[in-house]
Amino acid sequence: MRIAIACLLLLVMMAGSALGQVEKIKRLQQKLLVTRDSTQYTDLLNRVALLFYEQNPDSTLHYALHARAIASRLGYKKGLADARNNLGVVFDIKGNNQLALRYYNDAYNQYVALKDSSNIVQTLMNIAMVYKVSGKDQKALSNLDQALSLGNQISHDSITALVIYNYILSYPDKFDSKKKEELIDRASKISVKYRDSRLALAIQQLRADDLIAAGQVERGKELLESTLENAMKMQLYFLSMDLMIDLADNYLNSNPEKAIGLLNQALGIAEQKSYRTYAKDICKRLYDIYLEKGDRFSAFIYSQKLLQIFEQQAEIDKSSGIDYTEYAVKDQELVSQQLVSDYNTKLLWLAAAICFLTLMSILFLLRNAKLIERKNQVLRIQFSQLESASEALEKTNQNYAKLIKIVAHDLRNPIGAISSFSSLLKDENLTKEERTQFLELIQDSSDSCIKLIGDLLETDFNFNESELEKESIDLPTFLQHTVALLSFRAAEKKQQLILTEYPQAQLTADRDKLVRVLNNLIVNAIKFSPEQGVIQVSAQKTFLGVKILIKDNGVGISQHSAEKLFEPFTSSKRVGTAGEQPFGLGLYISKQILAAHRGKIWFESVEGKGTTFFIFIPD
Repeated sequence: MRIAIACLLLLVMMAGSALGQVEKIKRLQQKLLVTRDSTQYTDLLNRVALLFYEQNPDSTLHYALHARAIASRLGYKKGLADARNNLGVVFDIKGNNQLALRYYNDAYNQYVALKDSSNIVQTLMNIAMVYKVSGKDQKALSNLDQALSLGNQISHDSITALVIYNYILSYPDKFDSKKKEELIDRASKISVKYRDSRLALAIQQLRADDLIAAGQVERGKELLESTLENAMKMQLYFLSMDLMIDLADNYLNSNPEKAIGLLNQALGIAEQKSYRTYAKDICKRLYDIYLEKGDRFSAFIYSQKLLQIFEQQAEIDKSSGIDYTEYAVKDQELVSQQLVSDYNTKLLWLAAAICFLTLMSILFLLRNAKLIERKNQVLRIQFSQLESASEALEKTNQNYAKLIKIVAHDLRNPIGAISSFSSLLKDENLTKEERTQFLELIQDSSDSCIKLIGDLLETDFNFNESELEKESIDLPTFLQHTVALLSFRAAEKKQQLILTEYPQAQLTADRDKLVRVLNNLIVNAIKFSPEQGVIQVSAQKTFLGVKILIKDNGVGISQHSAEKLFEPFTSSKRVGTAGEQPFGLGLYISKQILAAHRGKIWFESVEGKGTTFFIFIPD
């Protein structure tokens, strides 16, 4: 993310003076009102489009389309190439790498035809950065090598400094220390040559990173600190945030509190300036740091910030009213129609100048060409449909395999209860009331099986709050019923399953899914406890909701297993104390269900002495 944004930022640095983007946009918009020269007007539109990328990509699209329309009408190839490049920027920002590459490649081909070396270097660099973000490093390196090679040959070499900056920032290990120092010195001289203070600061960042890589950590940090101070004075917020992240990475091991402070400072700028892409990246870093430290409360705060950022972006995408993918398809259709129209016009001019026989020959060839094109187009569509169908089939097969494992896991509990109660019914000494009670429990377990199968057939493996069937549940009755259903399962291992304490309370939840959570946790306690073991179920009423505890005196959980315990099909699964086979799904399913209730699940364990699982359901 840092590299892609850096590329766009540095492109904007080329746009002119030290004024802020908003001031530049206003100044250029005022110029548009008094400009009459159409080619100059097109150039202004393209400059405004490029500057608007940070504020509003919809506006970038609007101005780029306007510029392209005028350039097409005038036959102004440079303006058309610039408009194509700006359209690439739009899709680059939107994260659609495929469409960004398409428009960047179109711009590159037009710049090649114009022999516009500086912009050829720029588009090669843009293409390389998209490939870098896409994880295609070989293609990224190939384009960067071409950009650097061509940049070495041009006279106006400001773009060459940008290529050097992005190359070293993206692939610092590509060059040995001598070559890297040579390139950094060259970029620094270019920044001095064009009096580009912003580029000079970016080069200082490269120097600082180079010092740190060479083992001169303290000198590198000091240079990063001074560069950050100057960037903040110049209100270069993108570069400042990049420097803060860089410093945080280097302080994380030696001074984690300072690293966290720098990340929070960068997050403050991102939130103030509505730089959602940076805010998302920084929140993810802070979330990972606190999660690694074991500070789940702080990690939860940043996870909520991440969720809010995604919701804001979804709302913006929804309200913008622009379907960028649909636009690109329609845009391609318009270009194709325009090409066909131009070709037909040329044919008419040719028909007026040649004899009837030549005309008939051309029409015949044209008809065959159209038929071939149509066949090729049909084949392309069919191939695309086959690819989509293949991907969908593969995903469906994966979902079915996952569904089968979930069904096998979750049906064990109610079917096991039915088996136990059925065995007890064979006892001729049972009273009528006991038989009736067992039959009712069998009926409840059967209903749970049917309900569970229905839920699993409809699920997409994510439990959403909107899909929950919440109701008011009497906590004592709910716990007593659940313990009664599984007490015979515990008895099979000569264990005691007891309900120790609970408040007179009500909670609002999806009864069936909450039963699944308790069943999974109690069955796990039975599975990993020895014979004669005791499993205790209790509940507490808190200010915010209800907390339920399942405590056993079993084998406990090792630190290694604890790290991946809630992952689906986890490698931490173990065989039970009586040889019960694990599935690695119960805790994953339970966590998903509680997350849909806005609750949480956690545990405390001492290996060899037992485990207590906690679940919390908010009011």
